[in-house]
Amino acid sequence: MTKTKIPATVIDRVKHLRELIDSYRYHYHVLDQSIMSESTADSLKHELSQIEEKYPELITPDSPTQRVAGQPLDKFTKVPHSTRMISLADAFNKKEVADWLARARKLQPEDKYQFFIDIKMDGLACALRYEDGLLVQALTRGDGTVGEDVTMNIRTIENIPLRIKQPGHIEVRGEVIIFKADFDQLNAERRASGEPEFANPRNLSAGSIRQLDPKIAAARPLKFIAYDIIDDSIETNKKVYQLLGQLGFQTSGEQHLEPTIEQSYDYIEHLEEIRDNLPFGTDGAVIKINDRALFRELGIVGKTPRGAIAFKYPAEEVTSIVRDIVISIGRTGAATPVAILNPVRVAGTTVQHASLHNADEIARLDVRIGDTVIVYKAGDIIPQIQSVLTTLRPKKSEKFDYAKALAEQYPELKFYRPEGEVVYRVKGESSEQILLRSIEYYASRGALDIEGLGPRNVALLIDAKLVSSIPDLYTLKASDVAKLDRFGQVSAEKLVLAINISRKPQLANFIAALGIRHVGMQTAIDLANHFKSLKKLRDTTEEELLAIDGVGKVVAQSIVAYLADEDNIKMLNTLDKLGVKPHFTDTSTLPLSGKSYVITGTLESTGREEAEARIRAFGGTATSSVTKTTTAVIVGTKPGKSKITKAESLGVPTITEADYQKLVK
Repeated sequence: MTKTKIPATVIDRVKHLRELIDSYRYHYHVLDQSIMSESTADSLKHELSQIEEKYPELITPDSPTQRVAGQPLDKFTKVPHSTRMISLADAFNKKEVADWLARARKLQPEDKYQFFIDIKMDGLACALRYEDGLLVQALTRGDGTVGEDVTMNIRTIENIPLRIKQPGHIEVRGEVIIFKADFDQLNAERRASGEPEFANPRNLSAGSIRQLDPKIAAARPLKFIAYDIIDDSIETNKKVYQLLGQLGFQTSGEQHLEPTIEQSYDYIEHLEEIRDNLPFGTDGAVIKINDRALFRELGIVGKTPRGAIAFKYPAEEVTSIVRDIVISIGRTGAATPVAILNPVRVAGTTVQHASLHNADEIARLDVRIGDTVIVYKAGDIIPQIQSVLTTLRPKKSEKFDYAKALAEQYPELKFYRPEGEVVYRVKGESSEQILLRSIEYYASRGALDIEGLGPRNVALLIDAKLVSSIPDLYTLKASDVAKLDRFGQVSAEKLVLAINISRKPQLANFIAALGIRHVGMQTAIDLANHFKSLKKLRDTTEEELLAIDGVGKVVAQSIVAYLADEDNIKMLNTLDKLGVKPHFTDTSTLPLSGKSYVITGTLESTGREEAEARIRAFGGTATSSVTKTTTAVIVGTKPGKSKITKAESLGVPTITEADYQKLVK
């Protein structure tokens, strides 16, 4: 069998990923410095592990995925561990957990699996050695094989028993941490005394244990949370925790035994829900096979055991790659750039785009198409780019030319940048004009068809400062509207009633009403039929949009840009809170379902827009151009010759207005 040739770009990315991860590991574990957040480093390592899984021939002994941590400091005596302090493989979703379990069952299919769950501590791993009940030595993890002797510092931690009731040799492993409340109190004291604050509890825990002077560790509110005993005679992990309690060791208090992996997921989700209220920091949960004999039989692959895995909760910061930068025109005429990203999970949701705010922000970040970036959620709502990892930048990358991108994406529009502002705006359009037109369109017959909300009344509401956005329509009070010219109490109540009725629109009409560039009624119907809910549309990708018949790249980019615009996100969220809930009605059983019509010429009985709306109401499709999939061309008076000629050449039949009336009777 011939080996698959590995692309040069993959080899180059692996090289740079390893360099960046190694740099992080060196600064964090050796120098006690942090050059990026742990969740960012985890995201990079996860990407590297996935590449190595796809191309195993790229795995080398010095890869960051093949080691536990950095090299131990020379400040302390190096001591070999009695058994390796292993590191756990990470899982970021249920599928990865299922894959882990499937691999274990393949090796041991007959065993009855139970799962012991505990919260994953966010601190410094240590091993405590006892001889005939007396604490004799404490080691850090180090590189997993050799640790550092930090016994004097560990002895200062008050919740570690210096003597236990257990004869012979015993080794207890756990995590040195600082509770969040203690950390906040410590920083409050430092602020009061004019000293710089500590960055985070994890760094402080590690730094305190690595101090040569035990007095420094003694002055810090350190705690040791135990999670294991190195003793093959203990049958289950549940019994390990029971013995830890009997010996006087503190555990997380969140450990739990589950009989199935499905019930394990439920408990892991429970831990995620309560983790903000836990006294210590955590980024996930540990899943161990409860039977320790089975755990040992499954063995170790590389540096990780087959019998356990760490389920990582959604990170607040992750890395992704910028696939494109598109520009959205907001309701005020402002041009807002949006980065289109490879889909990635951030703080519990899948993120596919991030706001770049304006041209100055792009220049400040120097973000380019193809860059690897750190993504986070501002206020846990709007995805944004924190920084660019320039060491992973493609060799042929180019600076993003904002003016050029505007000209390419909107060739029919002119833009200008007002003096003193950071945003580009559409030339010749005021914010009030754009607002007026957007609300008019939202309420028009081809959109939500809100009776009484025509152009003149929209202008009245805007001039009176009663409405400054689409969501403001749903906060109107009849008593306020009645005070305006042309309105009385009855007409005001009718208008407010009509607006309230529009809170439950058809999904297709609502999509059309948003006024997304290049999205007319037919495209809105196609989108509604494909996604069937607004939520699914908001979560879509450019690739998924391009798979819809009739949606090309320009339309797909326009939709993605609109849904990624910060103002539009806030507007849609506000509409939802105000009770605007679009719903989807399946039209597949309607008489004209699956049929497509083109109208040419003037119809005597109705306007063209109304006729097309009628066709759609009966489940059909109304388009402007004749194709081989067109069911028929409806011919009115003074028809266009080109459409009739095209229909004849394709064998598409033509029908009269009377035939149309029968179709929609």
